[in-house]
Amino acid sequence: MTALTSPAPVTLITGATGGIGGALAEACRDHHLILQGRDATKLDALCAGLPDARPLLLDLTQPETFAAALAGLPLLNNLIHNAGVVELGAVAAQSHELWSQTLAVNVVAPAELTRLLLPGLRQTRGCVVFVNSGAGLSASAHWSSYAASKFALRALADALRAEEVAAGVRVTSVYPGRTATAMQEKVRGQEGAEYQPADFIQPATLAAAVRFVLDTPRDAQIPELTLRSGV
Repeated sequence: MTALTSPAPVTLITGATGGIGGALAEACRDHHLILQGRDATKLDALCAGLPDARPLLLDLTQPETFAAALAGLPLLNNLIHNAGVVELGAVAAQSHELWSQTLAVNVVAPAELTRLLLPGLRQTRGCVVFVNSGAGLSASAHWSSYAASKFALRALADALRAEEVAAGVRVTSVYPGRTATAMQEKVRGQEGAEYQPADFIQPATLAAAVRFVLDTPRDAQIPELTLRSGV
């Protein structure tokens, strides 16, 4: 890795080894990147392909480990909550263990990471982006656990925005439609439907939208941004 010589924002991206996460890292390749994931091999490979990136090995189901893992990180300018899990199923069929895991990764982890990193974000008047979902705006049959987690993530973002506006911290929720990722391929399989990547939003398109949010001048903020497939 070669460090950038010019000043650059420090940006932490969760779920960096997934399709959207990798696209976000590429879209922000001129930033000092901190890339979170659970697979050290994948993280190292991702970081090796970027000018200035470091791995953050972290299991988002274990919030009690976050404080130690974050110790020593530089002050952040941007925090992008991208990691997420989904498992379709009827309310009658989904166990409390599945609900607990979904809420842990999709809501509790972003809340705890934000809490721990807020002091630094206040100093930099930084930006927090929650990559939500269309399921965070409406719920359909068999999407209860995932939609509930995304509704909660929306509430987290809305409350944070109201609480931190005086500190200059900007908070944006991004609501993408279906995006061409391995997660979407899994979902389509659970739905018994064909997966055609060209039918969905491309990860690079979503990443470009997030980068637009990060680059918005200080005289404005984007509280919410919704993307839908143009196909």
